[in-house]
Amino acid sequence: MKNATIIIFILLTSLITYGQDITGQWNGILKVQGTQLRVVFNIVKTDKGYSSTMDSPDQGAKGIPVTSTNFENSVLKLEVSSAKIEYTGELKENNFVGDFKQGGQSFSMTLSREKVEKEKLIRPQEPTKPYPYYTEEIRFENEKDKISLAGTLTLPTKEGIYPVVVLITGSGPQNRDEELLGHKPFLVIADYLTKNGIGVLRFDDRGIGESKGDFKTATTLDFSSDVESAVKYLQTRKEINKKKIGLIGHSEGGIIAPMIAAKSKDISFIVLLAGTGIPGSELLLLQKELIERVSGIPENKIQNGLLTNKGAFDIVIKANDQEKLKTDLTNYSKQRLQESPETKPKEMSEDDFVSVVVNQLTSPWMQFFIKYDPSIILKDVKCPVLALDGDKDLQVSSKVNLEAIKKGLEKGGNKNVTIKELPNLNHLFQECKTGTPDEYAKIEQTFSPTALSEISNWIVLQTK
Repeated sequence: MKNATIIIFILLTSLITYGQDITGQWNGILKVQGTQLRVVFNIVKTDKGYSSTMDSPDQGAKGIPVTSTNFENSVLKLEVSSAKIEYTGELKENNFVGDFKQGGQSFSMTLSREKVEKEKLIRPQEPTKPYPYYTEEIRFENEKDKISLAGTLTLPTKEGIYPVVVLITGSGPQNRDEELLGHKPFLVIADYLTKNGIGVLRFDDRGIGESKGDFKTATTLDFSSDVESAVKYLQTRKEINKKKIGLIGHSEGGIIAPMIAAKSKDISFIVLLAGTGIPGSELLLLQKELIERVSGIPENKIQNGLLTNKGAFDIVIKANDQEKLKTDLTNYSKQRLQESPETKPKEMSEDDFVSVVVNQLTSPWMQFFIKYDPSIILKDVKCPVLALDGDKDLQVSSKVNLEAIKKGLEKGGNKNVTIKELPNLNHLFQECKTGTPDEYAKIEQTFSPTALSEISNWIVLQTK
């Protein structure tokens, strides 16, 4: 009788599994370092089982082929080999509860048949429409690279002649609001400055948002040509005081602003927000060291990682042949893995890990950034400069970089320089506790009111 019961239970289980219809749309929210990305899997039945596609609505991607779709014993397994994505989830109460894996990292994600909404983040500084000033969606051309760029111009009123600033985003793909981790710092800055009588042009990076072009192949120098095109556009506008055009660059934007100001008399002043004054290779090593130390990483691991990265950067700096660079970095990465296998995430194979490292270090942007020394160009900047940074910035050390910026400008004889280190502010100019990047999304404040006031007051003095 006991055996009969077991057989009946197995038969019932098989019938239940067979009867589960998983076809249709499954929706999830992927939460990565404070960012929320919607993920959609579209599953259909086939003669051989199932097939599916993946959508990433927030990244504008739709119909990405899913390499394999398997469903057995209430467990769904999906693989997108082209993006090294895997999802495994167990069907529980009409939802798949499981993990989304990519690039050696794993994140919990539940898939539901119902459409899921992102959690609403509290961002009290973010302005809401209607704005008490004139706003215009604009397009301009980078004639050199034949790229059409899109942005927003805000002016105190529609009629009048105003000083204006161009906002320059930091590293990584950024839209005109420099949106990241639920924050829109450039929207907040533009709102504040426009309310204080200063026009603002902010625009989507090339290949991002409504701007054309290819972001992946661009370097810092390429992005500087986009900013130059924005300045040329402003000179065609009757509302702009052409003798009072300034640049505000954040992080990488703080590298770009001096590039342009050093060779253009059209720039009246520049503001560097967490700008850099040391070579990119040194900056990346210092950034890694500071963040890991505050995060509690053991000192021996920090030093070992710095040694590994310095060796890789040295290879990049000396390279003049792309194929040889890839070979040298591949061999070096494999050698370092044999010496320190703990540096590789457990979920990744050695080949995948080495491939990720080599692809990152051989990208056009990274090669330029590692080799570039901003101090060289700073001596040629003759216009007024305001350099601000927070004393808890772990990505661009304020003490090291503000001093380097000051020395670079002084070397060229620039006497109209204001350098300020602002207390308790991180790389995004938020009031913070530790300064670590994992705090950014958790902080409600988008941009310190103190920093906003410093920027606005200084620009008003320059444009009188």
